[in-house]
Amino acid sequence: MVTTSTKPTHPHPITELCDEGARLYTSALSAGRIARAEIEPAPCLVEFALLHPDPDDANWLRPVPPSAILAQRLHPIEREIRDRRKLTIELTDVFEPFMNISSQPSVATHAITVLEGLASINATLDAATAACKDEILTIQPGGVRGGDMLSQSLARVREPLDRGVRMRTLYQHTVRHGPGVFAYLEQLDPRQIQVRTLEQLIDRMIIFDRSTAVIPARRDRQVALELRHPGLVEYLVSVFDQFWQQATPLREETPYSPAHNGITGVQRTIAKLLIDGHVDEAIARRLGMNVRTCRAHIAKIAAALGSGSRAQLGYLIAQSGVLEKDAGSVRE
Repeated sequence: MVTTSTKPTHPHPITELCDEGARLYTSALSAGRIARAEIEPAPCLVEFALLHPDPDDANWLRPVPPSAILAQRLHPIEREIRDRRKLTIELTDVFEPFMNISSQPSVATHAITVLEGLASINATLDAATAACKDEILTIQPGGVRGGDMLSQSLARVREPLDRGVRMRTLYQHTVRHGPGVFAYLEQLDPRQIQVRTLEQLIDRMIIFDRSTAVIPARRDRQVALELRHPGLVEYLVSVFDQFWQQATPLREETPYSPAHNGITGVQRTIAKLLIDGHVDEAIARRLGMNVRTCRAHIAKIAAALGSGSRAQLGYLIAQSGVLEKDAGSVRE
């Protein structure tokens, strides 16, 4: 129930929405948005994700329709209905008065949703995973996976795979250098999940049933975008499919051409990125390796070409022929 106190008290549970929060949420639903400065008396509105950042203007917040709030909150309760029936009734009582206030359809409001903080991002991913019926597509850049990261992933995907959801995942070649991903796949049904690797990938991306996509909006991954616009999601699916066609199944060897002048395939890729002007940190990030490993490869390239300086190295790479399309066949 909504509290009757005239002075908002924080923190409080969502089932006891304060008067100020109720007033401001009503105002936001009626107007379609509300200024960030106005909600300072009711931090609960952001805490409970009743408002989300306006993707067009950081000074404004948009209301999440009460129907969407209810759906998100009620989903886990349905799985524990015996123990959580009381909370279901309380949530319905809180949001029922707001159901007919929203000034715009929920589909339009949720074409792009800004997710702030890992808790909000993970809650969205968990809800989308639980609701997924057919297929999950994921791009997971980076190097060798640690046990904790893979355990979290296993816990998230096992249930939908058991329900018959199919999954395709793209990693970078560097995951092949550790046992983690191979051990992870041994615990899953190979008929339901396919994994391929590619040398370079775009940033992380997860697509559910070709209708919802979640992508990072900031490099530290503390902010993400939930995309439901059909055109945007269709475009991201086509990007994934292009990467998938170029990628190598995990159980097959990567198609690097033979070493040329003592320079391996991955080192030729690093050489190409050096010529394109990328710094060590950017190269390491694009290839899913740490900076220390990247610099070790650069040192080997320099030694193979007889370079005494970074400036000379770029010239020698360009003159050596190692970046030619079929470097392995170039005569030494």
